[in-house]
Amino acid sequence: MAQLDRRTLLTSAGAVGAGAVLAGTGLAPAFAATPGKRVAVLGGGMAGLTAAHELVERGFEVTVFEPSAWGGKARSIPVAGTAAGGRADLPGEHGFRFFPGFYHHVPETMRRIPFGNGTVGDNLVAASGGKFLRSGDHADAFVFGIGPDPQQVLTVDGLRRFLRDTLGGSAVPPHEFTYFVERLLVFLTSCDERRLGQWEKVSWWDFVGAAKRSTPYQKILAAGLTRNLVAAKETIASTRTIGNMGEAFVYNMMGRGNDGALDRVLDLPTNEAWIDPWLTYLRGRGVRFVAGQGLVRYETAGGRITAAVLADAAGATSRVEADWFVSAMPVERVVPTLTPDVLALDPGLQRLSALKTDWMVGIQFFLRAPVPITKGHITFIDSPWALTALTQGQFWADRVVSRDYGDGEVVDILSVDVSNWDAPGILYGKPAKECTRQEIADEVLAQIRDHHTAGDLLPEGIIHSWFLDPGVQWNAAAGRNTNETPLLVNTVDSWSSRPTARTRIPNLLLSGDFVQTDIDLATMEGANESARHAVNALLDEADSPAARAKTFTLYDPPEFALLKQADKVLYKLGRRNLLDLG
Repeated sequence: MAQLDRRTLLTSAGAVGAGAVLAGTGLAPAFAATPGKRVAVLGGGMAGLTAAHELVERGFEVTVFEPSAWGGKARSIPVAGTAAGGRADLPGEHGFRFFPGFYHHVPETMRRIPFGNGTVGDNLVAASGGKFLRSGDHADAFVFGIGPDPQQVLTVDGLRRFLRDTLGGSAVPPHEFTYFVERLLVFLTSCDERRLGQWEKVSWWDFVGAAKRSTPYQKILAAGLTRNLVAAKETIASTRTIGNMGEAFVYNMMGRGNDGALDRVLDLPTNEAWIDPWLTYLRGRGVRFVAGQGLVRYETAGGRITAAVLADAAGATSRVEADWFVSAMPVERVVPTLTPDVLALDPGLQRLSALKTDWMVGIQFFLRAPVPITKGHITFIDSPWALTALTQGQFWADRVVSRDYGDGEVVDILSVDVSNWDAPGILYGKPAKECTRQEIADEVLAQIRDHHTAGDLLPEGIIHSWFLDPGVQWNAAAGRNTNETPLLVNTVDSWSSRPTARTRIPNLLLSGDFVQTDIDLATMEGANESARHAVNALLDEADSPAARAKTFTLYDPPEFALLKQADKVLYKLGRRNLLDLG
């Protein structure tokens, strides 16, 4: 194990500080730690920063360790070498930010981070548009909206009319569209017990009967509303997860249970608007940050975690002692740390190995001219790679792209999420996983241009350059890509394999978008919520008198309470939902 010299330890005091002890160095710690208050947070993404925020405000001494980049998948990424004339580098990102109105945890955190004369929460602005585009000569699909009288919608008949009006106007045959709406109503009136006991074990594809219906039904309703809204594969995703998100979007459109506008984005690049101010605030409260250090394994004794062994990029290791350990890593990085010693203390963690991940990665096209498609998110219904996008410059009130970023030629940024990396493309006939980085850029652009509304606005010569998430790397020998930042997929019956924030190891808490949460989807909202649950579990274990971190649940309309109570009785009797005609 590598020994840290005295200069390294002392110069990193601002990074190591009051949260943990670097043991095995033979040196006195460069801080005064309070017994019982030392917390090591392992991971500096959304979950880790949220945990640090909640803990430091409750008097704990927190150190956050991160191997790669602060902010994780939520950060923006300066594109090195693109700045000129005193401007900043062009801002790339893992994927565009999206804050629907039913997000509560993330906006609440944002409003507690100072920014100028206000808070980071002030940087959330409404995206008032949104389009679902079609390819070729197909008419564009639908635009979500709110019915004429939302207060009268929440009856079965009222909701039926609302869904028909909102989702109508597509190429789906009328009788199939009616069937889809009826299936949505079955889910919306299902009790929680049925959702977990029955719909968790059924794929969305099967629930909506897609296999027996037309191509437009499959493409627009069964696939389009899952791959494009929640980046989930309809054939393997749990109906409970997709249904919960569909329900949240429906009530979001009605303005029921919302934190804010229907759809929100940031008015600056993510690091400027959020991550950098957050780090500044946390440092000011005493949180210490150690970069370039990732968890290798835990040491255990007496039924507890006694230390964490960390490694840098070169493989040099150090040993960190703390009273509490908060895991804030994605599931694919957690599983390798579950050694036999850890699993002996909590055998249930073995189920994490059964969880599945998939790819949802972004690419940005830097444009020489504006592309005024809509003031909001764009869904490319017919794209094999399930593309969604956002033009960002229109939302950056205090920034002008050509003035503030790059070489002065870029005037806007088209940020695109690629949600299906396994389907053959239209240009090269290969899935994205088997395309070089240049082929990915070419293919994404071809699929966008195939949708006439966007294609007309993207002539040759408009593309200045592009940036693909650096987590995607081409392996020439294998003829395919690797991805360092996959995303949890809520596959059928996976809920029981996902852990709670509290483990059987008293001083090890779990956070991350794979942990069981009410939002139940791999999002920054889920990561934030999971961190709050981890903090509350830690406070309980510590018998702390501090107020518990606030948590929220998705809106549940009181108008459907009686229907759900009736369904609970039917479910216990082994009978179908009242609206489920089979």
